[in-house]
Amino acid sequence: MALKYFCRHCGIEMGKIDNMSVDSERLGLHKLTSEERMEMVSYDDAGDVHIKSICEDCHESLERNPTYYQNDYLIH
Repeated sequence: MALKYFCRHCGIEMGKIDNMSVDSERLGLHKLTSEERMEMVSYDDAGDVHIKSICEDCHESLERNPTYYQNDYLIH
C-alpha cells in the first residue's frame, strides 16, 4: 500500500509515500471535514490511498487567473 498525492486540477502525480506507517494525524487528514475527506481522499483496488491536492504550477496559474477556478481541468 502507498499514499499517492495527485493534483486535483491537472492530474499529475505529485508524490508518493510507500511507508504506510504514517498516520492521518501526521498528514493532517484529521483536520478535514467529512465533506472534504470525501472529495479529496479515495482508495484504489490495490489499497493505495489517493489524495487530491494542488501542484505548484496549477496554484500559480490560479493565482494569476482566478477565472480558471471555473474549469474542472487545467492544462499547462
